[in-house]
Amino acid sequence: MSWRLLARPEVEQDISEAAYWYESQRHGLGAEFIEEIAKVWDRIAENPMLSSRKHPHKNLRWRYPDRFPYRIIYEIFEDAQTVHVVAVLHAARHDRHWRKRL
Repeated sequence: MSWRLLARPEVEQDISEAAYWYESQRHGLGAEFIEEIAKVWDRIAENPMLSSRKHPHKNLRWRYPDRFPYRIIYEIFEDAQTVHVVAVLHAARHDRHWRKRL
């Protein structure tokens, strides 16, 4: 069974900015980044609990794409079978960049 994925409005901007940067590095790389993020979203929708829990009180988790150093941070709401994507940020960025979105 597939879970419903919802994304905060900032997530679209996260992805757009990263794709724009990758595209400026090499033609077509931005589209490859977006495609890789979409693959991870599909895997999250199939089984969001595959990644370990990262927060002591919230059902907060993240996954990494295979090719790019980004993490997709999401929170699971089991009762509603819903996943809220909080951020798609470079893995080296400090947690304060996404924690304020919760």
